[in-house]
Amino acid sequence: MLEARTLIALFLIVGAMLLFAEFVDRVVDGDIRAFDERVLLAFRDPNNPSYPIGPAWLQIMFRDITTLGGYAVVMLISFAVIGYLLMDGKRGAAFWVLASVGGGALLSNVLKLAIERSRPDLVARLVEVNTPSFPSGHATLAAVTYLTLGALLSRVEARRRAKIYVLTVAVVLTFLIGVSRIYLGVHWPTDVLGGWCVGAAWAMLCWRIALALQRSGRVESDV
Repeated sequence: MLEARTLIALFLIVGAMLLFAEFVDRVVDGDIRAFDERVLLAFRDPNNPSYPIGPAWLQIMFRDITTLGGYAVVMLISFAVIGYLLMDGKRGAAFWVLASVGGGALLSNVLKLAIERSRPDLVARLVEVNTPSFPSGHATLAAVTYLTLGALLSRVEARRRAKIYVLTVAVVLTFLIGVSRIYLGVHWPTDVLGGWCVGAAWAMLCWRIALALQRSGRVESDV
């Protein structure tokens, strides 16, 4: 069973990274511009692309949701969890969360600087940002942080339904944060898709490493 789960995890990690590499290739070549424009415009009023679809409260909702993937919020949540784990004597688990989230943030920034894709210029942006566009930092950080914390909580929860609930919440949060970046006009859709791929792959890789360290006794076995 353990070997099967490891193989499945490795398959998913490799698959996510191959998909990310495909996005990078298409972004660099410009082959995917038509797809990005079509999806981005689908979130805008056909008569006036300056305005997003839906009522005013929807724009406010997505502005609030998008902050959940920002560096400030992600770091506050992560440090709160790390502090709790340290107080509970779980130093190995605390270091794992720090390495997972911190490494994901570093990876996102390195990729942005390496690819240097410009932000969308097709529609008006509802929030102002100046960093490179690909991959979406919010999508990457959301996948890394919330999937990591979801895996952490599901690990200590014995009930199957509770495990599914925690992981579902993590996935839904990651999804909504990514969609908010497209809705607000600050990212191309492939920026978000690429961020989800690399973020999920990194979170899963860190999780498998943590499980291996648990088996060797270097990380607490109940986390």
